[in-house]
Parts: sequence; C-alpha cells; structure tokens
Amino acid sequence: IKDIGYSDPKYGFDYETCAILNAIHCQSADIAQGVDTGGAGDQGLMVGYACKETPELMPLPIMLAHRLTRKLADVRKKNGLKYLGPDGKSQVTVEYRDGEPVRVETVVISTQHTEEILDRSGKKITTKAREEIIEKVVKPIVGKWIDKKTKYFINPTGKFVIGGPQSDTGMTGRKIIVDTYGGMAPHGGGAFSGKDPTKVDRSACYMARHIAKNVVGAGLADKCTVQLAYAIGVAEPVSVMIDTHHTGKLPEKEITRLVVKHFPLTPRGLIEYLKLRRPIYRNTASYGHFGRNEEGFTWEKLNVVPALRKDAGI
Repeated sequence: IKDIGYSDPKYGFDYETCAILNAIHCQSADIAQGVDTGGAGDQGLMVGYACKETPELMPLPIMLAHRLTRKLADVRKKNGLKYLGPDGKSQVTVEYRDGEPVRVETVVISTQHTEEILDRSGKKITTKAREEIIEKVVKPIVGKWIDKKTKYFINPTGKFVIGGPQSDTGMTGRKIIVDTYGGMAPHGGGAFSGKDPTKVDRSACYMARHIAKNVVGAGLADKCTVQLAYAIGVAEPVSVMIDTHHTGKLPEKEITRLVVKHFPLTPRGLIEYLKLRRPIYRNTASYGHFGRNEEGFTWEKLNVVPALRKDAGI
C-alpha cells in the first residue's frame, strides 16, 4: 500500500492507519479430491491471444493504455507534477484500417490530484493542469499515433480529489479486460486476482497466451486466438481451439496438432512448466498480465518458437 503511493492521510487511505482482515479457510474437500490428483480446479473456458501490432505481440490499444498509466505513476513518483495522487486510470481508442492501427482517436486519463489545481469554480482542474498532463504524460507515450483530430479527455468528470478505496470500493476481481487484451479478444469470464494456479481461470489463461504468442512468434500466423476448456476434476482439456483469423500459414487443424504436441495442457503440467508455484504475482496487480518482460512472467517467453518452426517445416 505504501509503495503504491497511499502514504499520506490526505488521500483518505494510507498504509499506516488502514486495517487488513484475513479470513482464509481450507478449500472444500469435495473440490480438493479432484484438484489434488491433478484435475482442474473449476470448469470453464480460457482464452489467449497474440498479434503483430506491437513488439510484445499484443494489441496496440491496451499496450498504450498500460504505458500511459506507467508514465502517470512515473511522473508522480519523480515529482514531475506534484499535484498528482496515487489513483488513476487510462483508456485509448485506436482507429484501424484494413485491420491495421493507423492513429489514436481518443485518449482518456483520469488521475487523482490535490485541490491546488482546481479552477475558481472548484469543480474542475485548470486548463494549465490539463495541458501539463497532456505534455508530460500523454504525448511522450502516444506521440507518434496522434494527430490534430485526436481528442483528449483529462479528468472528464471535472475533478478527482477523492480517490482510492475512500472514493470507490473498486477492485472486486472483475478487471478481466484491462488485465488481458483490452477487448481485442474474447474472454471466458474468470478473473485472475486472488486465485492460486490450480484455478485454470488464471493458469490456463497464462498458458493460452503463451501458446498464442509462440504461434505468432514462430510465424505460423499474424494473429492467433487460443481457447482451452476444462471440466472440474478432469486433467486434460475437453477442448483445444485455434483461430488464426485467416492469417495462418498452416491449416488451423495442423497448428492445433502442433500445440497439443509441444505444450503441456493439464493443470499440473502447465503449473510446473510455467513455474507458477512461486511468489511472482505481485507485479501482475497493475499494468496487465500480458505483454510484460519482467522476471517471473514465464508465459511471455518465446522458447517454443524453434520447435514449432522446425515441426511446421518453415
């Protein structure tokens, strides 16, 4: 909580005075008897996606949005704009032509701030503050994609003095789109946060992303959606589906065969393969779970590319 930036009572929530309640109990024995033998911790379908829009093989809009929030935090922590508070979010709308990104249509930045940058009405931030945020946060990130028609919505409600848990109870485990692909790919509906890797909601989504990224990285397709489906207590997936969106260099049936051959798809197998039983999840709490290069994001590695290319004969 301190590292996030809630270090002062003026934000209405701070690390020195907040209370943390632990109410952890054992998993249901009825579920555990299936999970302990290597079965999936729940039923459901999980989706992974990759494309060639960015070096990270991620959709451009979500990557720009994450870079903006990183920049917002960086400017705040380095006192670039002293009035910024720890709460904030972003959204980017990108225009596509023939399936390729060409420009940014809109940028939305909502950032907590102190009262010093409110105008005389007390209901919105000053024009100067708005321009400073655009110059120091937005343009360094999206500069090459903006033009004269790009629209900026900086704190569009007017002001954002009250933030964090005091303002909105917020994180309830449902941030499934910002944690994944920004709406560019389907989603099975299961959130990640608060779940251990026996829950395929989390671990199988990581493996699906790993598969999709390696398929695209190997040049087997320019875009790839991977869908895995599981039944509770059953180890092997009940469905493996590959969609290359008409960009595949091989038939989807053949790519599916390669996927089943080269990637472990049982919960126990993928947990061991991705090394998910380690304290690696703190960094996933912000800036998304995919398109990351930090240590611990094993599902982002392109280690299967050589084997896929060799087996595919390309």
